[in-house]
Amino acid sequence: MPFDGKILLADDEAHIRKFIGLLLRQLGSPTIIEAVNGAQAVELYQSERPDLTLLDVNMPEVDGLQALEKIHTIDPDCAVVMLTSLTTRNIIERAAALGAMNYIRKDTPKEEILATLRQVIDSMFEPDDETNST
Repeated sequence: MPFDGKILLADDEAHIRKFIGLLLRQLGSPTIIEAVNGAQAVELYQSERPDLTLLDVNMPEVDGLQALEKIHTIDPDCAVVMLTSLTTRNIIERAAALGAMNYIRKDTPKEEILATLRQVIDSMFEPDDETNST
């Protein structure tokens, strides 16, 4: 099922935003809102209320984990996936504790990134059993 929702993509590197944006467009026709740092991501989350948010861990002003914490305060049901080029157990555990749904390394092959994003989107929009029973 194509995804046509609203996605907030926050990364301080323009080439990463472009790459991830191209991958997201393979999932459907989403509206992609871009932020260049965590502070802007929090502001945009508050005003735009995206269906899915992708946050880079390392960004200037407010990092991705701080942004995740603020976004989760705004909306405890937010759907956030962390992006990073660094993987440490501490960062993964902290992101999960703050409410991240998943974690994607930027150097992951694009097919795996797409599969992870599809899985996240599918889990967000699974139809309720009640609405399907007649």
